[in-house]
Amino acid sequence: MNLFFDTSVLVAGSSATHVHHPQALAALRSLRDGENQGWMSQHSLAETYAILTSAPLTPRIHPSDAMRIIERNILPLIRIVALGPEDYRAAISDMAAGGWQSGKIYDALHLRCAEKQPIDRVYTFNVREFQQLAPHMREKICAP
Repeated sequence: MNLFFDTSVLVAGSSATHVHHPQALAALRSLRDGENQGWMSQHSLAETYAILTSAPLTPRIHPSDAMRIIERNILPLIRIVALGPEDYRAAISDMAAGGWQSGKIYDALHLRCAEKQPIDRVYTFNVREFQQLAPHMREKICAP
């Protein structure tokens, strides 16, 4: 199966003290074991680093440790999907048409990346918001 990973799942899978760690780690392990193929947005790479180095996790994650986590536990398993200028414009247009504002744009960008691949599931811990932004993908969006 082709799985698209939102930042929320990547962060949860990277911190043993995160409340959603067990299910996120199981999803990531399915990639390592070759059961599934993984995808993520290019933006998730930066978001994952930002959250790992700033979230109130115990113990705190040092920037060099965050980079090591990303290099060892995420990048070898997950293909990165990039967006072009036309994708950004379309995502902003969709946001404006839906009357959505603020940080939802980042979730819209993740979803646009997911749409560029043959994705079977979009894994996120923000299921309701993702389904609201992409009702045509509703059946594919779920928590791991």
